[in-house]
Amino acid sequence: MIFYKEERLAIFIDGANLYGAARSLGFDIDYRRLLDLFAKKGRLIRAFYYTTLIEDQEYSPIRPLIDWLDYNGYTMVTKPLREYTDSQGRRRVKGNVDIDLAIDALEMADRADHILLFSGDGDFKRLVEAIQRKGVRVTVVSTIKSSPPMVSDELRRQADNFVELMELAPHIQRMNAPNRTVVAPPAEGEDDAAEEPTQQAGAYARSA
Repeated sequence: MIFYKEERLAIFIDGANLYGAARSLGFDIDYRRLLDLFAKKGRLIRAFYYTTLIEDQEYSPIRPLIDWLDYNGYTMVTKPLREYTDSQGRRRVKGNVDIDLAIDALEMADRADHILLFSGDGDFKRLVEAIQRKGVRVTVVSTIKSSPPMVSDELRRQADNFVELMELAPHIQRMNAPNRTVVAPPAEGEDDAAEEPTQQAGAYARSA
């Protein structure tokens, strides 16, 4: 990783995407350790976390995680996750925070020297290009170690730096978490927005 002590850093985390990547590698993320790690790399000015919540749900299983992050240095951006039934009678969910992340990142690019994007979503390639045109470096954090890889080739090529999530694991994983079975990430087109870290949320609730 290439960092400079005086550069202003901003972190943007696509919650569902990062959770899917970590789960595919078999570990849970300790968000306090993650924040501490990058706070030592430069002048961390803001860390954003983006996620969806099921609309009209009285209690969300990830609410403890959201509340913990909100009180521990993260700027939370949430969006309703709407449930619907498709033409074949299957339950589906619809919700996307990509546009929110893109707008915030473009605005923050005027105040940052280096943006870290925790996502492998290829849709962010154009966002990375736009940020780079402002003279800001972009580091993408995701994984090519999963099967299939969680980061798109075009996004990885566009970024100034790519950081393999597995290499960060010793520095950001939850130390008291049980070992997870490595599972395949959702196939393209599946509703990965619903795959938020519910067990991890419970752990944060207990540690709050």
